[in-house]
Amino acid sequence: MRHCTLVELAGERGIRLPAALTEDWPPRLSGTDERGWFRFQRLYDTARSVLRRPGDVRRLLTETAQDERADGSGWLEIQVDPSGYAGRFGGITDMIELVLDAATAATAATGVGIGVIVAANRTKHPLEARTLARLAAQYVGRGVIGFGLSNDERRGAAHEFAAAFRIAERAGLLLDPHGGELAGPASVEACLDELHADRIGHGVRAVENPAVVKRLAAEGITCEVCPSSNVALGIAASPEQVPLRRLAEAGVPVALGADDPLLFGTRLTAQYEIARHAHGFTDAELAGLARMSVLSSAAPEPDRSRLLAGIDAWLAAELPARNTRGSG
Repeated sequence: MRHCTLVELAGERGIRLPAALTEDWPPRLSGTDERGWFRFQRLYDTARSVLRRPGDVRRLLTETAQDERADGSGWLEIQVDPSGYAGRFGGITDMIELVLDAATAATAATGVGIGVIVAANRTKHPLEARTLARLAAQYVGRGVIGFGLSNDERRGAAHEFAAAFRIAERAGLLLDPHGGELAGPASVEACLDELHADRIGHGVRAVENPAVVKRLAAEGITCEVCPSSNVALGIAASPEQVPLRRLAEAGVPVALGADDPLLFGTRLTAQYEIARHAHGFTDAELAGLARMSVLSSAAPEPDRSRLLAGIDAWLAAELPARNTRGSG
């Protein structure tokens, strides 16, 4: 959500926002302990609370697609937990249909394709995750492309959600749980062993165990890395300490993402800037990251070919331009 949209909708609905979402925005965050994570989650829930009408959801999706397009993205995958909105929008089925309808309209308005990942919440009962997995399975081919697992990975062991992921796996959905962020490399292994992950949200703490890194590389499991998020939540002390290059040089597929731009204050382009300036990624390496974000996505043809061609065209144009500037 755009910050200005949050403030506007909160004002219209008489919702008082904390200072962290107004004059002190973007907020100072921490996820390294339960108190810090609770504060982060409370701010997240406060932001969600301003969505009260179907038009709010449609606006959110359209503005998000507009902002992604402005940042150079042509395909967006969003994780949605329908149960978090069910009470306001008629239940989980009505909510997912609203999101899918809004996504279709946003794509028509912006040209940015959108795939929806239905995400269960680790802090809720595993039976709810099974319900959401069945819901996701019903919408395969109609905009839902994956199934995820979010919230504090220090709570809700992966094996408790294995049955939900088997439902999603049988339906052919992309399996995309969070892991290796708040908890260490064992949580990454659990995502692989128990949840059969195709991608892992974050995964950066895999570097604490070389065997886990080798496994990610060997199995071609993509890690969705957001340097700004890692720094904001205290996972890394600075952008330079995010193990982006270590993962990439070890052969782990890496796709950069913006995580939660509203709370972190940055979007996609900022992650590529960190890769260039904090980690020394060259144009060719940045193009490699961009390609991986396409190849590890559920983007359909011809979107995939179009996006890959755009990356190649950028690199072909950028290299001569840099050589010209360098020789001047």
